[in-house]
Amino acid sequence: MMLHTLKNWIGMALLGGAILATPSLAISASCCGGGSASSLVLPKFGKAMVDMSFNVEQYDGFWDTSGQWTADPAGSELSQYRLNLGGAYRIAGNWQISAMLPYVYNSNRYTGLTSKTDGLGDAALSLWYEAFDNIMCVWDVQSWEDLKPAIYLGSTLTVPTGISPYDDVTNNFDITGRGFYRLDASILLDKTVYPWNFTLGYTYGVHFERPVNREYGTYVQPYQKRLGDRSTFTASFGYTYFTEKMQSITYTIAYADLNEKKGKIDGAIDQTSGLRKQSFAGTIAWASDDRDWVVKTTFSYAPRSSGWGRNFPTTNVLTMGVSHVFR
Repeated sequence: MMLHTLKNWIGMALLGGAILATPSLAISASCCGGGSASSLVLPKFGKAMVDMSFNVEQYDGFWDTSGQWTADPAGSELSQYRLNLGGAYRIAGNWQISAMLPYVYNSNRYTGLTSKTDGLGDAALSLWYEAFDNIMCVWDVQSWEDLKPAIYLGSTLTVPTGISPYDDVTNNFDITGRGFYRLDASILLDKTVYPWNFTLGYTYGVHFERPVNREYGTYVQPYQKRLGDRSTFTASFGYTYFTEKMQSITYTIAYADLNEKKGKIDGAIDQTSGLRKQSFAGTIAWASDDRDWVVKTTFSYAPRSSGWGRNFPTTNVLTMGVSHVFR
């Protein structure tokens, strides 16, 4: 019984990166280019963009199903590293598409179990619509029109290209993805009144049901499984400093709240499922004078105390990335 619980926990821990790495809500680097965070949302009038980032995620403790936080056993070390490659392309005046594919490396030691595995993570395909026709960034507010935000409406399809608990894995350390298709609908509001920037975002996602006949390499009685609907709320606030050469350095603080409802097995609610994670992040982003090159570093922190999450691991995530916009 204890070994089964241990396997389930480690599996959830390794899935943490797969859940959060997928860009269900892309935070824009501001409609003017440059800006506050990593994403695959093209700035206004950009034709295309390529993006590469690297994540280092360290696991340290977890919240149980009641929201109580517990530290990992002494000597544990759970880490996940992700190389994310992506690109965006403008297909029409206010329409853009993007794709991202991560490569995942797991390095883990947990109560005597040690493993190092790697493989593709879950891919993401997105379609975004810009509900504005001109650049919404302003230097001075002279009327109410100047306070209108840039509004993005988007949808993202997560494709289970990673290794999930339902594939032919030898153990739970092989996991790099969740194994489910998910469709997200997102709204993103971004407003810049230089030197200040404010962003609000909300995403609601629905998982598609799938058949399961194997869990962690062991065949089981076939059943239908569906993960719960999930929502993500994000808010960020930033300040931009301009150098004499008009290069920009933007400092941003952000808050994120991820919720996933309980899933279902053969139509019945799975009481062991569902999750929540709240986290804070700080970002430093440098942009060239033409805003075509952006280099950014983000550190995300989840409070290690009760009440900040549920049924999920606590992690620190360091992200370093670079993107280039083609005009």
